[in-house]
Amino acid sequence: MKKLLISVIILCAVQIISAQEARYYDAPFGGGGGFTPGWIFPKFDELNTQLKQFGIPEFSNSGFFTTGGAGFIYLGFIKNLRVGGMGFGGSKSISRSSPLPVLLDKSFNQNSFQAVQDNINKEVDYSLGGGGLTVEYTLPFVRTFGISLGAVIGGGSMQVDIYKNTGTFSWDNVWTDLANQFSTLNTHRTIKNTFWFFTPTVNVDIPFLRFMIFRIGGGYQVTFANSWKIDNDQSLSNVPSGLNGNSFYIQTGIFVGFFSL
Repeated sequence: MKKLLISVIILCAVQIISAQEARYYDAPFGGGGGFTPGWIFPKFDELNTQLKQFGIPEFSNSGFFTTGGAGFIYLGFIKNLRVGGMGFGGSKSISRSSPLPVLLDKSFNQNSFQAVQDNINKEVDYSLGGGGLTVEYTLPFVRTFGISLGAVIGGGSMQVDIYKNTGTFSWDNVWTDLANQFSTLNTHRTIKNTFWFFTPTVNVDIPFLRFMIFRIGGGYQVTFANSWKIDNDQSLSNVPSGLNGNSFYIQTGIFVGFFSL
């Protein structure tokens, strides 16, 4: 899936580049901003190990869609250097309904019983997002479009919401379940990881109108200074090191601004 996405993006870039006129991106300066949809590929291995035991399908390694925004401005006193900011976020969910274990009522006699059966619903929601400062250098020897090498430094969070419930809900039974210390039918856990990240990036900006460009790019997010919490900000320990926000991502976008001489 990752190779297919990269191939499609490269093909689109070639097609758009071939249709450009050099006057649109002769020498980059100015700045702009816009909407940046993308696709991110987190590592789900450690989480999937637990989902097998939870009785729910695993997350696919094909990644998921993200939305966000970005902007930048060229610094006049350092030629071809631009700074800006970006933000992104996305989520993915899986769920399954399965029958509850059969409850046996042997109140009549040893040879007869009443079976009571219902469905239990399980769902896991995974979300990842963040934002930070961008610093990029546009290669000066490319004239008809912009190729920029750079990095993003910022902060983000990863959150996993786990649900297990059955039956119908009313105001009264919500509080009854909370008061019953032995009740395990309806459960919700929120696990959150906050972190700082550093992301090397490469972006290609292709002008197709005087004040508009199409962006294709990508990077690899490396996280550090992780902090794990559960539910109402209680500390969570012994989290596997393989469960983190380190992720490869692909980004596209349409930017509006002033980009060329």
